[in-house]
Amino acid sequence: MAQNYSEESIQTLDWKAHIRRRPGMYIGKLGDGSYADDGIYVLIKEVMDNSIDEYMMGYGKKIEVKVSEEGYVKIRDYGRGIPLGKVIDVVSKMNTGAKYDSKVFKKSVGLNGVGVKAVNALSQSFAVEAFRDGRSKRVEFERGSVTKEFTQEDSKSKNGTLVEFFPDKELFEEFTFKHEFIEELLKNYTYLNAGLTIEFNDKEFCSKNGLLDLLEENMTEQGIYPMIHLRDDDLEVAITHTSQYAEEYYTFVNGQHTTQGGTHLQAFRESVVKTIREFYNKNFDVADVRQGIVAAVSIKIEEPVFESQTKTKLGSKNMYPEGPSIRNYMVEFITEKLDNHLHRHSDTADILYKKILQSEKERKAISGIQKLAKERAKKVSLHNKKLRDCRIHYNSNSERKLETSIFITEGDSASGSITKARDVSCQAVFSLKGKPLNSYGLTRKIVYENEEFNLLQAALNIEEGLEKLRYNKVIIATDADVDGMHIRLLIITFFLQFFPELIKNGHLYILLTPLFRVRNKKETIYCYSEDERRLALKKLGKNAEITRFKGLGEISPDEFGHFIRKNMRLDRVRMKKEDAAPEILDFYMGKNSPDRQNFIIDNLIVDLDML
Repeated sequence: MAQNYSEESIQTLDWKAHIRRRPGMYIGKLGDGSYADDGIYVLIKEVMDNSIDEYMMGYGKKIEVKVSEEGYVKIRDYGRGIPLGKVIDVVSKMNTGAKYDSKVFKKSVGLNGVGVKAVNALSQSFAVEAFRDGRSKRVEFERGSVTKEFTQEDSKSKNGTLVEFFPDKELFEEFTFKHEFIEELLKNYTYLNAGLTIEFNDKEFCSKNGLLDLLEENMTEQGIYPMIHLRDDDLEVAITHTSQYAEEYYTFVNGQHTTQGGTHLQAFRESVVKTIREFYNKNFDVADVRQGIVAAVSIKIEEPVFESQTKTKLGSKNMYPEGPSIRNYMVEFITEKLDNHLHRHSDTADILYKKILQSEKERKAISGIQKLAKERAKKVSLHNKKLRDCRIHYNSNSERKLETSIFITEGDSASGSITKARDVSCQAVFSLKGKPLNSYGLTRKIVYENEEFNLLQAALNIEEGLEKLRYNKVIIATDADVDGMHIRLLIITFFLQFFPELIKNGHLYILLTPLFRVRNKKETIYCYSEDERRLALKKLGKNAEITRFKGLGEISPDEFGHFIRKNMRLDRVRMKKEDAAPEILDFYMGKNSPDRQNFIIDNLIVDLDML
């Protein structure tokens, strides 16, 4: 029966009710803190953005951040402080803020007046205290509603703003802040604002060399020539090339990490190719110029337009209203400064020239294979038995694009169970027929010669980089035994060798599946370790039935639904600079098969921080 559609069907929500009902519009997915893109980190970022904007305008050189074990957050800056008469409005009235006045905040991140208000609405408790010229005002809230406010006329605190909040457990449930994700966020702020000091609990972060420090911290391969550092008031770039195959970019707009790039990244890539072609007076292929490039780009523009509230992709075309286009500005900047640098540093120019020629030689050697492989992948994609695709993709404009994932499985039984249990809207499955080839030390040619690698590359849509990646999470789903661990390492090796940016940008994960099922007539508990099994037995009684899962194929589709949906447990594969030492990579992926096999047997729980 059709629902009655009348005047009573139309609702008008107040500001906080709308944010609480549709939090994804403001902070992306909620999450529990297990992943860097979970909403609780966006809450910190939204408050930090305001403090960073103060620093960028020349006020306050230090920001203090404290996060307690329970998850209570305090952020104190030493900027101008919110005008005392507007403290409540700034944190609880939509479309209210100084950033609409471009004379006050010329190049800030948050321009729509939503960010800190979303933090307020999504927090169990929230407080803001402004300090201005010997006076202060503090206002406290619960889930967006004012509970207390008071003004102090003789405050001795330095000018600035203090924000405190505790995320609402009704929304975030059992959340935990991971300090490594917070540290990464805060370090990026210091790289982009040389001279700024951020104190986080007992640690202090500060950068003297800006983007050079960022690349130095994040690069896992040594550059083949000294880093090139170029900057003016509104644009800073750091560039080098490595011997890796992939391109790797870190891009920022007004201090915001645009993980999905946007118009500024597109303009930068075009400008680099144009300048290098003109410098050498050679019409090099785009792929040969950019192969192995590692670069960081930070641009400041007025009134930036992002493609979503989470600001991961820039959509702006101009530097400021009625001003030059970002593309023209970038072309002019790179053409002048990169060209000058190459003229002044002939050693760098010679190394880069040889690198491009080597890339050209390799590309031509595999061009025939590459063409055939692409044609084969296109034909297979029409009816690809290896890929059971989903309807929504990461490179779409869907509100659910962050939920998109693809499971890489081995074996028909496991693939079948996951395929039947998955959410067909945003979960895809790619099936391997056995152990993949060990690609360590091999050239890019193998990606096109090996059918599985070629089809996997095509399924992910990453041949030309991550800009059109089809799934936010690439999840390796293998058995937790020796063979399964070996397959994990081989898949990780493939991505490390040819697409390291997939790992560095946080897209590669390991699916954790239960080792035991403990149940009685009333309740079933899935256990991921011996400790969890013991606790389950204690809860359900010694007579509870225990089932040991030996492989994914033993888990029925109905059961799989319990751990690949809302309660899915994943370990992110992380890669640090020190983990890419040649001897470590050679141990895991080299020809020392007996040593590696013994290591796998002794370490069935992967220490992912080492990968």
